[in-house]
Amino acid sequence: MPAPINRLKQRLVAGEVTHGLWLGLGEPYAAEIAAEAGFDWLLIDGEHAPNDIRSISAQIAVLQGKGAESVVRPVDDNPAFIKQVLDVGAQTLLIPMVECADQVRRIVRATRYAPDGTRGVGAALARASGFGAIGDYLTTANQQVCVIVQLESRAGLAALDAILQVEEVDGVFIGPADLAADMGYPGQTEHPHVREVVLDALRRTRAAGRAAGVLATTPEFLAASREAGATFLGAGIDVTLLAQSLRTLARTCKAADD
Repeated sequence: MPAPINRLKQRLVAGEVTHGLWLGLGEPYAAEIAAEAGFDWLLIDGEHAPNDIRSISAQIAVLQGKGAESVVRPVDDNPAFIKQVLDVGAQTLLIPMVECADQVRRIVRATRYAPDGTRGVGAALARASGFGAIGDYLTTANQQVCVIVQLESRAGLAALDAILQVEEVDGVFIGPADLAADMGYPGQTEHPHVREVVLDALRRTRAAGRAAGVLATTPEFLAASREAGATFLGAGIDVTLLAQSLRTLARTCKAADD
């Protein structure tokens, strides 16, 4: 029996547009609620959210079979943590702070078993192999891993063409927040200059036949990104949506008393 088919990878390779939500609350119950919303994928954030390997594992577990595919963003490109994330069942990874093609090659190798890479073999202990029940896991897992690299600096964007030459890369995600700060526009992710750089990178990525991704939290930016060719579209963040809803409710309640 082979490794489970990565449905999200199949859809991205086919050029389908997918929509997802960032999970930053770090709680399986919250992830399960999000899974009922109808998104194509849910990204468990290990970079900026209070997640560790146990909380990531717990969220992957509750999302299984719910329809939304799990994506994990590790804190960085550390091969040891990438190995753990894959072992607990992640098949699609979004790796942040990528700035050159050599870094991408190291990342890809960390996700592959030998002879194609350096991923440590401990499949009998892992959820990914059904705890040893998937007999062909070691020989089929490599093909089902989806690697999306996140470019979020001027250096990363300058290396885009070289990164797109790395055949094993399934997609490129542009991070507007860090990019805006690096360009001298902190907090201005939709500044016209930032937006044009982002949209240009999406067009170039899609033209190269790879999935292009971005987090676009306004309808206008979402539509522009889709038009530019983005197929891996983050539409919101659970923390932000909860905070905004609570503040709106509080203001409404207080206004009723005035």
